[in-house]
Amino acid sequence: MSKPRNVTFGNYTISRPGGLEIQVCYPEEFNKYDSPWQRQNPMMRAVPLLATELGFAIITIRLFIILLKPLHQPRFIPELLTSILIGPSTFGTFESLSPDTIVKQMMKLFPYENTVLLETFSSLGLTFYMFLVGLEMDVSAVKRMEKKSLSIAFAGIVIPFCIGAALHFVPIHEGITRESPNLGALFWAISLTITSFPDLARILSDVKLLHTDIGKTALSSAIVNDLSSWFLLVLVIVAFNHYSKHRHGPALTELGAFLMAMLPIICFILIFWFVLRPCIAWMIKETKKKAGKFSDTHISVILLGVVVCGFIADGCGMHSMAGGFIFGLIIPNGELAINIMERTEEFISGVWLPSFIVVSGLRTNFLELFSKTKLFYLLLTTIMATSAKILSTVLVALCYGMPVRDGVALGGLMNTKGVMALIVLNEGRSLKAIDNILMAAMVFMLLLMTGLVGPIFFLANKKAKRTRKYKQRTIQRRNPDTELRILTCIHSVGNLSGIINLLELSNATKKSPLCVFAVHLVELTRRASAMLIVHDAFRTKTSDHNSIRELADSDLIINGFRHYQDRNDDITVQPLTAVSSFTSIHEDIFEIAEDKVVALILIPFHKQPTADGELQGENHQIREVNNNLLAKAPCSIGILVDRGIGSAVITSAQSSLHGRQGLKLCMLFIGGPDDREALFYAWRMAGKPGVNLTVVRYVYNKDGESGILVEDQNNTEDEDLVDTARDVKEKDLDDEFINEFRFKTMYDSSITYNDKMVSNVEELVESITTMYGEYELYIIGRGENVKSPLTMGLSGWVDNPELGPVGETLVSSNSTAHASVLVVQQSSSALFRSESLQVKRKFGRQKWASPILNPDFEAFENKKKKYY
Repeated sequence: MSKPRNVTFGNYTISRPGGLEIQVCYPEEFNKYDSPWQRQNPMMRAVPLLATELGFAIITIRLFIILLKPLHQPRFIPELLTSILIGPSTFGTFESLSPDTIVKQMMKLFPYENTVLLETFSSLGLTFYMFLVGLEMDVSAVKRMEKKSLSIAFAGIVIPFCIGAALHFVPIHEGITRESPNLGALFWAISLTITSFPDLARILSDVKLLHTDIGKTALSSAIVNDLSSWFLLVLVIVAFNHYSKHRHGPALTELGAFLMAMLPIICFILIFWFVLRPCIAWMIKETKKKAGKFSDTHISVILLGVVVCGFIADGCGMHSMAGGFIFGLIIPNGELAINIMERTEEFISGVWLPSFIVVSGLRTNFLELFSKTKLFYLLLTTIMATSAKILSTVLVALCYGMPVRDGVALGGLMNTKGVMALIVLNEGRSLKAIDNILMAAMVFMLLLMTGLVGPIFFLANKKAKRTRKYKQRTIQRRNPDTELRILTCIHSVGNLSGIINLLELSNATKKSPLCVFAVHLVELTRRASAMLIVHDAFRTKTSDHNSIRELADSDLIINGFRHYQDRNDDITVQPLTAVSSFTSIHEDIFEIAEDKVVALILIPFHKQPTADGELQGENHQIREVNNNLLAKAPCSIGILVDRGIGSAVITSAQSSLHGRQGLKLCMLFIGGPDDREALFYAWRMAGKPGVNLTVVRYVYNKDGESGILVEDQNNTEDEDLVDTARDVKEKDLDDEFINEFRFKTMYDSSITYNDKMVSNVEELVESITTMYGEYELYIIGRGENVKSPLTMGLSGWVDNPELGPVGETLVSSNSTAHASVLVVQQSSSALFRSESLQVKRKFGRQKWASPILNPDFEAFENKKKKYY
């Protein structure tokens, strides 16, 4: 045998225990350049070539993600574009170039000889990827779905399935015959029925539709669509395999063979669901009891189970991916599932999945598609395929009384495709049910359908934001005898105790109950858990399945609020989990606050207290969220600096039972809308048994000066008179509100009021210093857009402007190391603040004579109870 030029033969020996040895020869190609670095070309070996292919695909996907970020595209679009770029659709245009060009050298990265290894690697990666998809899905949610969501999901399967099957027979091109045209139509149909749950969740989060009825309906329907699509794909694969074997036999024989082929698949699913699933749940429960946490061994066993399940599924006649998907479904949601995802998600989705993208791209040729297809039929097919989901959704939406516009929007969202659709097309191509041109046509449709969803909804949502006007709400403006609605933001379990105990102080009564929307804020990742989940208040009480699940952070927070609700009949709690990017999660909170008619949003401070009361561990992301909330909130905001308010509330409750002095609160009043709002909230707290409130009003003692200067960023000479009018008006409102407060609380022994005259910042700080350590909770106004001679000297020393000058003084002092601070800001709208100057009092006129400042007032002289 003659040796090819530039090829050297190497050899290695295979030995067996019996003494048999086989010498194997193999070709090795060496570089023949005159260089001291002459060595074997690593690209001639399969593993280095595979690593290079994956590296190129990963880098390209990342670049597309960065470039398409302004268009709010899900990750599927960058992956799909990468598959097109590395395939014959792009490199095929450079066939005529010189072999020495860079493009021609790059084409050598994806030789045909390495396809088998690449496909094997991608099949294993897809098995693990579908395991993650199944791990994240909550099948039990299907039982709790509304009829509307189930109807939309059902219509989104049946109608697109029929239309997709029919479109398969549209003569897009001629001259290429298909081995099994009838079953090829089924692969087309399944790809159109799919709605990608992970990618849809990301789009909904980006356009701020997660918490809306449309968003929740779309996500619920997507779960049913994904599950149904897997079931249909398994049926079609089994049917195709047996069609090719028994297509010339009697119909009865063919049907019997099909049923026999389905028998092991049905047994596989039943055993996994009714036997293995309870066993895994029991194992998780026992491990949690004994060890308290899951080790690397537990996670390794689960990952080994993915491979075993894929092997069994393949032996039963399904694809190995189906085995991984089913295994993920049977693992209960909780700590184990979260640990698995955190440790494996980035590798599986970021490294392993691109191998499938490469394989898919090598099978997609847009050059052949546009050169050999009838363009009219291609466009017609694309329009019909895109309209299938929209048409089916609109029909169901009209039956449930939804507006046509909402139905069209929901149908557009349901057109979101993902990796699952690409899997279906590749399976059809592998089984030769669809040819190269039809596969390229479907990839083109998937790219168009999914690529349009994000930008269209983002632009529509942006336009709606420009026309939206929030109704500004505060505690002060609401009727005191109606329900108080509060939205709380929780970042971690560490925030739970302080927020709940602050709510406990909010004095829920039968006349004025509390309705709390407890929102757990979770940073958005690429995974499908990025969604807003409304947790039913009684779900865990009635579900045995949930009782054996591990409790992750979200579960602990939800259960904590439910226990709080159980302790008081006058409190209603609705837990929510908001998952979004921290740069825009404040918009989700605003939407919830507006939708739920919330008067107050409570948020934790971005620093956590230590055992000695010091604050440390600054979280810049939480601080950014807080600043965004303060800047644009449609209602009042309260920032809680928690230093053990929980234990203080418990002590207060115990003291009230034994007649001893309870929790001591202090409200420092300087002036302005924020201070009035803070005093109103503190006033409500004082109505709770065991709570004592001290109100200290600091008054500037210079005669002829108001002491309140309203800051205007666009202040000019023409506006000086306006500023003076605001200044006087604010002082009048402060006096009016304080007089009302003193009149209504004159016989309340739990409330003490003091006026303190101070001339400068030093006297203010000295006065506050005398009260350091006396109170468990300080309640103050932030003082936004209000400047007082008493606080102007403190503004230059503020490190945390979200707390205001007085709040910063309280938090930074060692003397208040064990006192909690609540900083309140009224609605941030400047228009609303100016309108608040015109608010009439509840006594029928804007100004009323104070009984304290006017001793001749009859009610004050006679102390008649009917006026009190």
